[in-house]
Amino acid sequence: MTHLTFKVQGMHCAACANVVETALRSLAGVVDCEIHFAAGQASVTYDPQRVTWLDLQEAIAKAGYQAERLPAEGLVSDTAAEEFAYRAELRRLKRRLLFAGSATLLLLLGNLPMMTGGPVPPWLHHPGVQLLLTAPIQFWSGESFYQGAWRALRYRTATMDTLVALGTSVAFFYSLLVTLFPQAFHDYSPAVYYEVSAVVITLILLGRLLESRAKRETAAALRKLLALQPKTARVIRNGEAVEVPLIAVQGGDLLLVRPGETIPVDGEIVAGTSTVDESMVTGESLPLAKYPGDEVIGATLNQTGSLQIRATRVGQQTFLAQIIQRVQQAQASKAPIQKLADRITAWFVPAVLAIALLTGLLWLTLGRNPTLALVTPMSVLIIACPCALGLATPTSIMVATGKAAEYGILIKDARSLQLAQRLQTLVLDKTGTLTQGHPSVTDFYAEGDAHTLLCLAASVEAHSEHPLAAAVVEYAQGQGIPLQPVRDFAATVGQGVEGLVADRWVRVGTPAFLEARGVDTAPWQSHAQRLAQGGKTVVWIAVEESVKGLVAIADPLKPEAAAVVAALKGMGLEVILLTGDHAGTAAAIARQVGIDHYVAGVRPAQKAEMIAALQRQGNVVGMVGDGLNDAPALAQADVSLALGTGTDVAIASSDITLISGHLQGIVTALQLSRATIRNIQQNLFFAFIYNGAGIPIAAGALYPLNGWLLNPMVAGAAMAFSSFSVVMNALRLRRFRPFSKA
Repeated sequence: MTHLTFKVQGMHCAACANVVETALRSLAGVVDCEIHFAAGQASVTYDPQRVTWLDLQEAIAKAGYQAERLPAEGLVSDTAAEEFAYRAELRRLKRRLLFAGSATLLLLLGNLPMMTGGPVPPWLHHPGVQLLLTAPIQFWSGESFYQGAWRALRYRTATMDTLVALGTSVAFFYSLLVTLFPQAFHDYSPAVYYEVSAVVITLILLGRLLESRAKRETAAALRKLLALQPKTARVIRNGEAVEVPLIAVQGGDLLLVRPGETIPVDGEIVAGTSTVDESMVTGESLPLAKYPGDEVIGATLNQTGSLQIRATRVGQQTFLAQIIQRVQQAQASKAPIQKLADRITAWFVPAVLAIALLTGLLWLTLGRNPTLALVTPMSVLIIACPCALGLATPTSIMVATGKAAEYGILIKDARSLQLAQRLQTLVLDKTGTLTQGHPSVTDFYAEGDAHTLLCLAASVEAHSEHPLAAAVVEYAQGQGIPLQPVRDFAATVGQGVEGLVADRWVRVGTPAFLEARGVDTAPWQSHAQRLAQGGKTVVWIAVEESVKGLVAIADPLKPEAAAVVAALKGMGLEVILLTGDHAGTAAAIARQVGIDHYVAGVRPAQKAEMIAALQRQGNVVGMVGDGLNDAPALAQADVSLALGTGTDVAIASSDITLISGHLQGIVTALQLSRATIRNIQQNLFFAFIYNGAGIPIAAGALYPLNGWLLNPMVAGAAMAFSSFSVVMNALRLRRFRPFSKA
């Protein structure tokens, strides 16, 4: 199966998105698809053996829309083409709005004598003149409404365009009949409603223009990411730096990056030293010193020195491209809270059409009022707006995911963002999460020859990838101790390693690991406990059948750890430390950072079992780990948060990825989740209230009580600005700031 996210041009409301979805789902081979109206995107899963990208494009084109690949599909590029298309559409909309506004102003002036008795040329009020002014507005400025209504009709559905086209057409063609055949209506003293049609089209075009501009701002963060990538790079060829287009850079090329220039692709420093500002990618404000052998991230800023870099990742393999794809996927996903709005939107327009028809029939038969039978259905058709409901959730998600990226936080999908605000319990790993992940040996105790024992232990540990093993090897190498060959090496995950060194069995690990192999640990227990009480991890060394020494290893806490734990507890979360380390070490770490509950001595698989146990108690559980060693627990958690650094972060492995590895990202992500859901709830409330109150009033519900009737022009203004107001409320999330800083 292939998953593809792409742009869809021409959608004007949530019902338009239903038309596109219907067109795509009709293709054999399309397994699933989601249409994101606010982002103008489609996310499709399909069988490439049965359907192709060209088939998807053709289906959307037949539905009356246009499909285009996203900039980050393939090579990260600039946004010139997208900007050009946006500007062209804006110019087209402005031209039609300018004409409609000018002609509508003349129509309103022609009706001033009827309203105020003011001195206006009487010919402006002549029905024939008003017809000539209105016709171009109806069929040129309002052309897109008829096109949209026709597209929807072809797929046996209805959209916002259907409502506008019907409402304004009723006003226009009724007025046309009165103008051409006035004698047929002489018993009713008929009036024409040309100005109603013109004003409604003008106001809705104005609302669409404002909405388009506001929606574009919701994707500002993504455009900022796209713009980070430079267009050219300096490749060293035959000893000279040659400037080439970025697309020409290949893996293995040697690049020159001068001070003040943007690093074009991911790579490894071959020569030179400098400081690099990675804030635009990781969210970390402090520049980092870089030396030969260090990795650098494309789109970051080289500050002080000249660097020669060997390109390691280019095109869509770069870290920036992965971030962009992650943000695009998140923005194209749907949150569970949106399901209710989607269900209502699917039935909204048909229900409005039925209400409008019923309203007209009731006023005509029961009220015997032809004017109300005409005006009220028009008002119902015009004021009803599925756009506000359709925009309520996705616009907030778009702004929030983009804002998260600015803080170096990548959110997998809208579901993760919504679920994060419901977390009750947060489980933290120790090594690499609360601690810096760079352990070092602080104490070494040996029975007998310390030099020989350290050689034996380090020789076995050299075959392990565990951070504690690396600390032992580094300690031995620092003392100039050579390593010995190892035979029959074996490792038990989370417990220890063993092997034959100089024909002697050497075992290094936990006391339980040694005891399972018949080694008596009792004589060393008190010594080990004293070390553990100081927050140190104790590694036991046994040769043959007896313990010969202990290694104490300390992994310094991250400076912000205690402040972040306090902030999380202040948010009402239960914070639990879960570690494979000894109970004494876990207790010391928990005490230092202010965690009340901890579980020690658990293996990686047991961590997942602990998460499941918390979930069975009814808790919504989040897990914070390094994205690799804690994979089972991260997969089990309701929301997984993976800490990483630079290009080592496993972007696809977690629900929320904190690129910089700074613990403050946990607080920021959870606060942003809560702010986003509040914003969505506000949007949904106003959208429901708007339609729930507006449609009955438009139908004339207040007329029998106080004679109050909603003018169709006022209904048009309300419709035009309803969705605009929802988008503007979503844009408030751009001002989000975490309320505590660790």
